[in-house]
Amino acid sequence: MNRRGVLSLGKSFLSCMALVLALSLPALAEEKTTDVVISTDLGDINLRLYPERAPLTVANFLNNIDAGLYNGGQFYRAVRMDNQRPAKTTITLIQGGRNQAMTPLPPIAHETTEMTGISHQNGVISMARLEPGTANTEFFICIGDNSALDYGSDRNPDRQGYATFGVVTQGMEVVMNIQNQPTNFPMEDPDSPVHGQIMEQPVKILSVRRK
Repeated sequence: MNRRGVLSLGKSFLSCMALVLALSLPALAEEKTTDVVISTDLGDINLRLYPERAPLTVANFLNNIDAGLYNGGQFYRAVRMDNQRPAKTTITLIQGGRNQAMTPLPPIAHETTEMTGISHQNGVISMARLEPGTANTEFFICIGDNSALDYGSDRNPDRQGYATFGVVTQGMEVVMNIQNQPTNFPMEDPDSPVHGQIMEQPVKILSVRRK
């Protein structure tokens, strides 16, 4: 099998794993979920959100959608094995956020993975942050096992992890296509933790809407 065939099989496998995770996450048959779709200039990413598991984080994300903050936003960071510095643990994901011309809503309290029960696995969406309690609009989508971003991990000194709140149900091939975009954007600070991970041409977020 040639390289293209191997990559195609790998993408199909990750897409299937994201769907399996989406189907297996609900612990209760009556658990409420909310579906949304992120439309980008590379295709659509369908998400299932879990408001009963992560009420503050889901409400914040939906408020951002309703305010139109993501329309005209972008995916601008792609983390791969080839563009991160040696660390105790590695991560692989894409990160995006609001239209920078829009004023963000206030940040929200931090909901840990210990609270939600949603680990940073393939296809899971989570909020980016600095200190705990500073998340508001920026988010990322995991590719593969990113449990190093869960509560209790020592990847971050505060060991609080990041706030997961949903999972991709369709469109992981779009996520991986975004991850493979060139990331040689020059940065003023070569010691920045995101050095080498900023896309040369960010992928536009055309809209994020409820389904």
